[in-house]
Amino acid sequence: MTGQVWTTIDFDKRGIQSDFARVPNSTDSSAYGWVPVPMLCFNGGEGPTVLLTAGTHGDEYEGQIVLRRLARELAGTRLRGRVIMLPALNQPAVVAGRRNSPLDGGNLNRVFPGNPRGTVTEQIAHFVVKTLFPLADYVIDLHSGGSSLDYLPVAFAHRGRNREQAERIETLLEHFAAPNTVLTDGRGGGGDTTLYASAAAHGLAALTTELGGGTGLSQRGAAIGEAGVRRVLRHLGVAPELAAPEPESRRELRMLPPETSIYALADGLFEPLIEVGQLVRAGDVAGYMHQISSPLTSPAELRLNADGIVIYRRFPVLSAPGDALIGFAVPV
Repeated sequence: MTGQVWTTIDFDKRGIQSDFARVPNSTDSSAYGWVPVPMLCFNGGEGPTVLLTAGTHGDEYEGQIVLRRLARELAGTRLRGRVIMLPALNQPAVVAGRRNSPLDGGNLNRVFPGNPRGTVTEQIAHFVVKTLFPLADYVIDLHSGGSSLDYLPVAFAHRGRNREQAERIETLLEHFAAPNTVLTDGRGGGGDTTLYASAAAHGLAALTTELGGGTGLSQRGAAIGEAGVRRVLRHLGVAPELAAPEPESRRELRMLPPETSIYALADGLFEPLIEVGQLVRAGDVAGYMHQISSPLTSPAELRLNADGIVIYRRFPVLSAPGDALIGFAVPV
């Protein structure tokens, strides 16, 4: 084990183990304390290892629920291989219901590969990269839009660095079978600082998801995520007896570059006129931005500068300069 994060789990031991990744955090009230990041290891012996994570952002609930559902079922399922599961990877953010950690303000999906002597958030990322990635063959990091975005259900993956990795990534996407799939070069979002990008850089087959969004729970998004993980575990032979629904049709999309997205340029109230998943055309009015302090002033029109499918839309109405309001993709 590298860095200062430690656990009592023996990843080579057969059976089920439950403990924490214990992240040192010395504070005024606890000089030798640690932050508990819940972790489960299901080891059925010879076979591939699948690393499953959720709660990388604390306000994204679909993946957290999915992994808790699956944990209880895997406990009674015959396995051929190993599943390592962290359903609340950024535990401080999960407890606070926030995207970023309240301990250090860190966005876990923007600090990979981490720092063994950095902040709590950086140490979590380093533990994933240095301790868990070497154990894994496949990685699924479940995300959704959280409190700020409504997102089309989609699976994202980086392109493989060689033919063998590309084929394993395509197999992962095929059997996860999200309604929409995007192969990305990492431009926009977190680039190479995300968990799944870092996993791909380490030669693993990895994907991440967006499973809806908003401040509550999307049962449709949770169902898509759970079905996808079930199909992957069954196909890989890790959990051959795990029930999994047949996939629906899968559409391949390409994200349009960030400069085609619509951003707030001033403080205001965002009034959207289009829905996530809607096909739109350049020149269409996507919504309005109302000035808060000037109710008699006509709102600014937000016009589209590209054709595409609305892949995400801002959830809160109150907006500030730089807030992403609407993003687009196109069919491949």
